[in-house]
Amino acid sequence: MMIEIDIPGNKILQLEHLVLDYNGTIAFDGALIDGVKECLAELSQMLTVHVITADTFGSVKKAIEDIDCKLAVIPLDRQDVAKLEYVKNLGCEQTVSMGNGKNDRLMLKASVLGVAVIQGEGAAFETLASADVVCTDIGSALSLLTNPLRLIATLRS
Repeated sequence: MMIEIDIPGNKILQLEHLVLDYNGTIAFDGALIDGVKECLAELSQMLTVHVITADTFGSVKKAIEDIDCKLAVIPLDRQDVAKLEYVKNLGCEQTVSMGNGKNDRLMLKASVLGVAVIQGEGAAFETLASADVVCTDIGSALSLLTNPLRLIATLRS
């Protein structure tokens, strides 16, 4: 499974993995954001979907049980490093990561494509500066992968 996107004047992305922060990115106050489940069902046919979280609200397992994805629950301390190591183990050049928190900045920077989202929780400035693209909601961020012309329009030089 893979999505290939040729960005004129930039590079050809060959994406195999989608790594998603949970709280603040695909969930708000511990509950999945409307429409995320359907988007991830479509994307799981093209990419291996990973959800990475410290599970602050203790709700992630139940919330994603119907989604074809891999779950990684990380410790509360050094989350930024844990997320970075997770992406490195997958292969940075094949991974798109999405997140909003300060603890997401390293994985966004290391991934071949880092997408920051600004929603109800806001987004850390350092994370925005580490991203290749910034979206105002997770639906728009995920649709960059299902409608790659949007991504091309943003990243071409």
